[in-house]
Amino acid sequence: MKAVWYDRPGPAAEVLSYGEMPSPQPGPGEVRVRLLASAVNPGDANRRAGRMHTMAFPRIIPHSDGAGIVDAVGEGVGRHMEGVRVWICFGQRGRAFGTAAQYICVPLELTSPLPPHMEFAEGACLGIPALTAYCSLFLAGPVRGKTVLVTGGAGAVGHYAIQIARWAGARVVATVSSPAKKAHAELGGAHEVIDYTTTDPAGQIREAAQGRGVDHIVDVDAGDNLALCLQVAANHANWVSYAIGPDPCQVLPLAQLIRKNISLRGLYLPDIGPELRREAQQGVTRWLREVPGAIHTVHKVFRLEDTALAHLEVEGRRKLGTVIVNCE
Repeated sequence: MKAVWYDRPGPAAEVLSYGEMPSPQPGPGEVRVRLLASAVNPGDANRRAGRMHTMAFPRIIPHSDGAGIVDAVGEGVGRHMEGVRVWICFGQRGRAFGTAAQYICVPLELTSPLPPHMEFAEGACLGIPALTAYCSLFLAGPVRGKTVLVTGGAGAVGHYAIQIARWAGARVVATVSSPAKKAHAELGGAHEVIDYTTTDPAGQIREAAQGRGVDHIVDVDAGDNLALCLQVAANHANWVSYAIGPDPCQVLPLAQLIRKNISLRGLYLPDIGPELRREAQQGVTRWLREVPGAIHTVHKVFRLEDTALAHLEVEGRRKLGTVIVNCE
């Protein structure tokens, strides 16, 4: 099979190789997926670059998420799975070989059905972003009737969080940093979108929340958004943050957190455990079934041999949606 790999961390153009590798064979409980699309998430680029990650294996095929068709099954998996369209999560999490290849073998439980109306490139967008959005929304229970703040509402996770929160019956307020991102968050269905670079974003958010603050926060950066989230959180709000900026040791003003009875919870998706992962996969599957018009934004598509360029596109931090590699 054709694949992309790296044997050491470093800049994409220097360490990513493209060529032939043996096609994998499914083991017990596994399926082999003929990949048609692979997604490049920021976490994939960070791992390849060696940012906050070490080489867990001598050779790594990058990327966690992808979509394709099951073409072979291992012992214990029914033959009825052959030919099924699926999207994949955690392809290169705990395993050496991810989705930047023509084939991947993964446990059956890491696949979910891809609806027939969705393109494979759209299916590859799901994975980590959609599961992160789902977990961030429901870690503290249902959000129906609540006001949810989604920081970074134009990002891959934020855009899914807006859509899933609307589906779950919440009022959604989102923050962005530009007119283009504002339009994107509005397209996702946010009731109110606030540009946090303008004057008094906290006041605008509280006004959008009818003056009482927000009940639940899905947060893209606990460091950069610390002051804002504390200002706009309602009493007894739940705050879930799934990422941190360049200062991981920022001091947390505990007095403000305690006096407003705020529950702050971190979410690191690779370590959420199988039970919560399965719950999120099932929830995203229900959402896809009930909302066939859901938006899956593909920013740009690259050829498999141009995966290094796809990584550079992600690291440029100018994307709106998910960067996809075509594996055909």
